[in-house]
Amino acid sequence: MTQLIVLNTVFDAPIAEVCALSLSVNLHLDSMTHHREKVVAGPTTGHFVEGDVVTWQARHFGLPLRLTVRIFDVDAPHSFADEQVRGPFAAYHHEHLFTEVDGSTHMQDRLTFAAPFGPLGRLVEKLFLRRYMQRLLEERNSALVAAMRR
Repeated sequence: MTQLIVLNTVFDAPIAEVCALSLSVNLHLDSMTHHREKVVAGPTTGHFVEGDVVTWQARHFGLPLRLTVRIFDVDAPHSFADEQVRGPFAAYHHEHLFTEVDGSTHMQDRLTFAAPFGPLGRLVEKLFLRRYMQRLLEERNSALVAAMRR
């Protein structure tokens, strides 16, 4: 069974700037320094574009983990998505949706994921993985908000 996390973040910035910053490789790396995240394959600077495949390596739960995602459905400045190609999840799909409302930009993250290992994975999702994934999104979005203020 998959988990769905929906997170809404509001930016006092134009939609095109928020979307572009969300596609920034450097901003992503800066937002995940606490987890020692780095690119081990794929674009290492600039902005992701349709079809890019990137492999991230980071420490989560004290373990070095790798996640390879493909960037697709890029419709800047309105949306883009990334999906696991290879990695620790049974399923991983992340949509980034942007709308302009009264001069501000509303970004909605829709993350669908599932842990491996059947019933044991579902238990892990409920006990801590769902909260952990939500905190990661919140951490990244806080870095986006801070970067837009600079």
